[in-house]
Amino acid sequence: MTLYLASGSPRRAELLQQIAVPFTVLKAPDIDETPLDNEDPQAYVERMALEKSRVGELRRQAEGLPAGAVLGADTSVVLENLILGKPESRNHALAMLAALSGNEHRVITALALTCGASCQVATSITRVRFRDLTDREMARYVATGEGNDKAGGYGIQGLGAALVAQITGSYSGVVGLPLEQTVALLEQAGIDYWCID
Repeated sequence: MTLYLASGSPRRAELLQQIAVPFTVLKAPDIDETPLDNEDPQAYVERMALEKSRVGELRRQAEGLPAGAVLGADTSVVLENLILGKPESRNHALAMLAALSGNEHRVITALALTCGASCQVATSITRVRFRDLTDREMARYVATGEGNDKAGGYGIQGLGAALVAQITGSYSGVVGLPLEQTVALLEQAGIDYWCID
């Protein structure tokens, strides 16, 4: 069965490539990512993944691509119960890093795999603790620009690894595609991984 990735994230594509899953990238779904009033962070992330997968399936149909399974994903950084999205400015990025400094936060990544009329959802929650950061370190990291397009304003797979003191849970989930849950969904759909010629 053909797998379609409904995401423009190069990190998600790299993780699928890492486990040797053949897939086709669909244009990133254009959806409203505004949380609903009083929406729980996990419910929000799961709703976003589901919407991305469903919109991806509609796009696959509209483009006349062969039937298959469409994988959508969403990741949020959650401090206490506050969702930290992508930074909107340099000052916003600095404020997020200051809030994360020395504290533990959750990274919630949800996956949704749409196969015809059925859709399966899986969720990964990882706890990440930052070191105590100095103002100079935060300013230097923000100046790299690495966190500009990332939830919480940092990327654990790059320069942002130096911000982290401890991680409990799925590293790949923090990057944006928890492989344990991804493999389980692929197996349920009959999609092979480790496809090495």
